Amino acid sequence: MDIYFAILNFTLSGAIGLVGILTLRKVSTPNEVLFALLPLLFALHQFTEGFVWLGVGGHIEARAFNLAAGIFIYYAQGLLPFLIPLAVWLIEKKQWRKNILGILTLLGLALAVYTMYGLSTVPSSVTVVNNTLYYNNPWTANYYDAIIYIITTCGSLMLSSSISVALFGILNLVGLTLIFLWRPYGFTSLWCLYAAVISGLLYFHFVERRIRFLQDLKEKREAFSQKLESELQHLEARKFFKNRGKKDE
Repeated sequence: MDIYFAILNFTLSGAIGLVGILTLRKVSTPNEVLFALLPLLFALHQFTEGFVWLGVGGHIEARAFNLAAGIFIYYAQGLLPFLIPLAVWLIEKKQWRKNILGILTLLGLALAVYTMYGLSTVPSSVTVVNNTLYYNNPWTANYYDAIIYIITTCGSLMLSSSISVALFGILNLVGLTLIFLWRPYGFTSLWCLYAAVISGLLYFHFVERRIRFLQDLKEKREAFSQKLESELQHLEARKFFKNRGKKDE
């Protein structure tokens, strides 16, 4: 079964990577780069897990297996709680939301430093339980880390003023909850897989932004037209009274 799961991960990473490239092409400002990179990073993450599956099945050398497992768990548990709020903070326009996202970013950074320190000092293990990869590290296996992780990742996404980004956050929270109730031991693997699959929603942030830009442009054009029409009417009225004054003389 490990071969089939590896092929599934490799195939999904290719499909998600294509969406990631399309998303990255929509970038118009430097602040959007990290956010647009997220689907592509999810794709690379799933590609890495393909090698983890090959490793647990003994199809690759132990060194390659440990490297793949290390990359996967460092990114999933260490980097994501910092990268996601930072990416959302960079694209957010509303100041009050940006202020809260800034706090979540700092919280995510603190969690990332704490987690990566633990991952580098306490050995991790990867086993297969009910056809699911179980990434286990005693340092991160507690509810406190999990709660802060959810707040910094799902919370920051749900706080976004972008409808598609907020929807991505809501769906992640729902999926994360269901996975925890169904297979808590597969939390890291299954949630990352689920998040990667629905990360295509982030592409629609740029579609939404384009629609909003065109709407703003239309409103400004209409406002300018109304102002121009008002000025013309004012000038016509002044011309009328001026000509009438000349006739009276």
